[in-house]
Amino acid sequence: MAMTRQGRARGSRRAALAGLAGACAVAFGLAGCSRVPDTLKIGVAQPLSGPLSALGQDMLNGVRLAVDELNQSGFSVDGKRVTLEVVAQDDRADAATGKTVAQQLVDAGVVAVVGHLNSGVSIDAAPIYGTKGIPQLAISTNPRFTELGLPGTFRLVANDTLQARAMGSFAATQLSATHYAVLDDGTPYGKGLADGAARQIAAEKRTVAVRESFDDKTTDFKALAAKLRDARVEVIVTTLNDFQVVALIDALVQVDYRRVSILGGDTIKTTDMLKADKKVDGIYATSPVLEAREFVTGRQFLDRYNTAFKKAPAYGGHYSYDATYVLSAAIQQAKSGDPKEITKALHAINGYAPVTGTMKWDDKGEQRYGAVGVYGMRGGNWELRMRSDRW
Repeated sequence: MAMTRQGRARGSRRAALAGLAGACAVAFGLAGCSRVPDTLKIGVAQPLSGPLSALGQDMLNGVRLAVDELNQSGFSVDGKRVTLEVVAQDDRADAATGKTVAQQLVDAGVVAVVGHLNSGVSIDAAPIYGTKGIPQLAISTNPRFTELGLPGTFRLVANDTLQARAMGSFAATQLSATHYAVLDDGTPYGKGLADGAARQIAAEKRTVAVRESFDDKTTDFKALAAKLRDARVEVIVTTLNDFQVVALIDALVQVDYRRVSILGGDTIKTTDMLKADKKVDGIYATSPVLEAREFVTGRQFLDRYNTAFKKAPAYGGHYSYDATYVLSAAIQQAKSGDPKEITKALHAINGYAPVTGTMKWDDKGEQRYGAVGVYGMRGGNWELRMRSDRW
């Protein structure tokens, strides 16, 4: 019986598929028959403009440095040479902009995102990445980020629960005052961290005489300076930004109240903050972002960073650098460019991090090896006073 036209078409398709399978089988021994694209895009969402641009640019630089090294080394996935590409977006440290940026990165087809810096931005953007199962590796520290119930939220450092304990404990036991003030910038990061620090101070049987909230742009602190003086505050625990704390210190000097110590969060551990050195009794900062120079291989990283960008890191570029290397290893383990498969691999991996040593996450995406350091300003530099992962 003659074969029908439909039968001939089916036979042709079967033959084509068989030929493809045979070609894959032959090619597998040489370079693999990989479904991984030639290029994989890594998104970076950070504040690249505005007051926090130096920190955001540093995070971007860390990713770029790692990607350049990986590409130069001949990065491959499942036997196939793959080029990594950085797609960067400016979230302006603003939650609404962050959501727009997140959608742009999703539309661009990124397989993972290193972002964001600010907790409020990370929290609002996370569900957008979650719709496509895209892993989000953030340096944000608010605990809510990993409590969203999304499989793709990964934190690069210790969270604010530990940092708040560090702030309250150090303020109460090492600065040992009678009257404390706790100030925050009204952001999810700042308010949550300050509330935790205040609870820890109270648990240490110390008195919080002044508790105030501001927005993250306020710089007029004349009334606050007078209030702190009248309340005889000896230690100010704050999550205000560096430029705000500089303005507060200037206001304290104007009312001739300088016998006070200030303990801030990691947003004041900056080079700009050094301009306030010696204006008050002491300036300290807690940070889950430990400095590159504190690690054994930190010096080599700093040399490479300086060579590439002609300046020193400003914040956490070594964490985004490490995260990119761990991400690349997860992609290789997943043998896939599928974000959901990469997310699974990230949950399982105990990844080698070239600077900080290793990165590993629990089921929620919390960093298992996070620690918080306390730094003191001395001689125009930030010096480590103590560090712990327990507090």
